[in-house]
Amino acid sequence: MRVLLVGGGGREHAIAQALRRSPQVETLYCAPGNAGIAQIAECVPIGTMDFDALTAFAADNKIDLTVCSMDDPLCAGIVDAFEAKGLRIFGTPANAAIIEGSKAFSKDLMKKYGIPTAAYEIFDDPQKALAYLETASMPIVLKASGLALGKGVLICNTLEEAKSGVGELMMDKKFGTAGDKIVIEEFMTGREVSVLAFADGKHYKLMSSSQDHKRAGDGDTGLNTGGMGTFSPSPFYTEEVDAYCKEHIYQRTLDAMASEGRPFRGVLYFGLMLTANGPRVLEYNTRFGDPETQVVLPRMKSDIVDVMQACIDGTLDQVDLVFEDNAAVCVVIASGGYPGSYEKGKVITGLEAFQDQDAYYCFHAGTKLNEKGEVVTSGGRVLGVTALGSDLKEARANAYKAAEWVHFDGQYMRHDIGKAIDSVQ
Repeated sequence: MRVLLVGGGGREHAIAQALRRSPQVETLYCAPGNAGIAQIAECVPIGTMDFDALTAFAADNKIDLTVCSMDDPLCAGIVDAFEAKGLRIFGTPANAAIIEGSKAFSKDLMKKYGIPTAAYEIFDDPQKALAYLETASMPIVLKASGLALGKGVLICNTLEEAKSGVGELMMDKKFGTAGDKIVIEEFMTGREVSVLAFADGKHYKLMSSSQDHKRAGDGDTGLNTGGMGTFSPSPFYTEEVDAYCKEHIYQRTLDAMASEGRPFRGVLYFGLMLTANGPRVLEYNTRFGDPETQVVLPRMKSDIVDVMQACIDGTLDQVDLVFEDNAAVCVVIASGGYPGSYEKGKVITGLEAFQDQDAYYCFHAGTKLNEKGEVVTSGGRVLGVTALGSDLKEARANAYKAAEWVHFDGQYMRHDIGKAIDSVQ
């Protein structure tokens, strides 16, 4: 098979590795890719939102399967663009990708179909939002309804913080048009767990659970980021939690989308809060998570191509999805200053230590090659160092050991990724 992967981050590097493990994949392209992906695929300089160029490349190069797991192109209709030209693509059509593209839509969907989530109100007028806050209990959560790179969520402890947050989202346009409409919802407490699922419109198959760390600093301090590390599986995702979610959340969500005339296929990401009153849906995403993918896919035994093809064909119930009985931890190494301003172009050393390793991965997120052929930083989140282990404790030790193998000026990372597992192991 000839396969085209759309994207260029750490998630796409992990997907590329999984595709390369499939004996069906003979040729792998990636648009636009990065310095790490370039080692296992042929990178082509096409932007992820240039659907005309992407479809032309797929047609000209006789691509058998295109894979996209990025929110912006999915919500903008990349799947529809490919299918309109008779090209096979794994991803979510735009009318179903709205489940991530509009938090207002997803919250109303959950209310309509009885899917457990936080109580909420939706506003498109900042003055009405401010007036509502005067009567609300604190702390409270503000969410930009549109796409905001995973950062458009503000947890506000006081009324003053909440009012300032409304100003940031709706008036200052910190996240652009994503904040034209906002969701204000109750603050829930509990463990957060991410569960990814393949879906074909009617059926779903769960991947292994994982847990992300969003804050920039140790102890969940600092600014919200796209994710500073993750681990899989989550020991907090128990058999009891799994049974509850299967009864009240997973299939109910797929059935709800089908009932709305928006059958969901692709990857459906369930962000869950394990509250004292049971699991609640924090958010949906229409894609592989980042950096959740970096710990989930290395543990996957099944051929990812078979699973993706089944999602497209509506035959997901006929394939097995199997994961290794092990664990993985990913530690993100970021540029100093991220998620604020940071410098680029720093030379990265030590990457060769990951060659010919079976239990260690270095997924490139924000890297590129400079004119000298050196791998340099080109983003805030630069590398995702992932290690496997027989259990989470061993995987965590391995990941932090491997994180010492690479270096670039100004780098930083959290030192407590997966520390919560100590309380259960």
